[in-house]
Amino acid sequence: MADLGAEVIHVEPPGTGDDARRSPPFPGDVPHPEKSGLFLFLNTNKLGITLNPGLPRGKEIFERLAAQADVLVEDWPPRHTEGLGLGHQELRARNPGLIVASITPFGRSGPYKDYRAYPLNIAHAGGQGYVLPLPSPDLERAPTMIGGNTTEYDPGQTAAVAILAALYSRRITGEGQLVEVSMQEAVLSMQRVEAVIFANGGEVSTRKGPRAERLITMMFDCKDGHVVMVTPLEHQWEALMKLIGNTEWFENRPSASPRVRAENPEAMIERIGSWMKEHEREEICRRAQALSCPITPINSSEDVVKSEQMDARGIFVEMEHPEVGTVRIPSAPYHFSKTPWRLLRPAPLLGEHNEKIYRERLGCGGEELQALEKAGVI
Repeated sequence: MADLGAEVIHVEPPGTGDDARRSPPFPGDVPHPEKSGLFLFLNTNKLGITLNPGLPRGKEIFERLAAQADVLVEDWPPRHTEGLGLGHQELRARNPGLIVASITPFGRSGPYKDYRAYPLNIAHAGGQGYVLPLPSPDLERAPTMIGGNTTEYDPGQTAAVAILAALYSRRITGEGQLVEVSMQEAVLSMQRVEAVIFANGGEVSTRKGPRAERLITMMFDCKDGHVVMVTPLEHQWEALMKLIGNTEWFENRPSASPRVRAENPEAMIERIGSWMKEHEREEICRRAQALSCPITPINSSEDVVKSEQMDARGIFVEMEHPEVGTVRIPSAPYHFSKTPWRLLRPAPLLGEHNEKIYRERLGCGGEELQALEKAGVI
């Protein structure tokens, strides 16, 4: 939302700051609270303040800020805000138009509402881990979870869309509302096909079946990395056979029909895998494209950064940061013709904008700010 032009104030605990500040990667692998690559990426274009709303004076300041805000996004445990007297009903009593987005592991109702969770828990609670690694040739390995911070990014994106819908609703009604996001449900919504198979047909969709699916999406090693193929349609499978030079084998051997292939996928997988190992990614993908066979390289971070497509689109931009220096970060994954994305400011230092917000927005004087800092309020 900061990238879209909203003024976003990131509130962090005094002294320690956001947990993301302690998350790698760090330059030179040396941990530093101002140099976390994760924090820098996630907080570009935001303002940053420190505040402890658990203290009486901090609670008062938090209420004053919320009274001026359009949206409050929080990921405290359920009922924690109510325990502080900062629940959505209390805050909206002072600001009826306020939209409160609450992101919790399992939502604010149901038997799991008070459970806490790590991303690993969410990946499996949402059913995602059970079907992974779906394209891997080694389907005997234990269930895993998707890489990176996807189980946190997906709920964040879900919340952002829901917040925008609530803002449109407020234009009509003038009223704010509570937007409740369950991380479990957000992850589940990303598995749309798998989620509805059992609900409607009673069949459990797993990475080990149905057997025919093993030949639809597969990852293979090649000379210089990995590729993944997706061949759900028969003409795509025929193109794959032409690619690996087995037209006759396709016509006369057990690869001739989806039903027969499904009965013995191991032979197909072994033959395709042997051919892939003899060729490089670029050759495989170019030749596959010419045959309309969907095969793509699995790119490393180095491949992505050096991509001529990324370079042409200008996705990576340079950012000057007072502690890190010049770093390259991804810009927005969208381009507006009238209101292009802009890098307004780097991620804030811990408490960088305390004076700006507390002085200019709330009218706090210098001595008061010193007293608040000394008391651990900011």
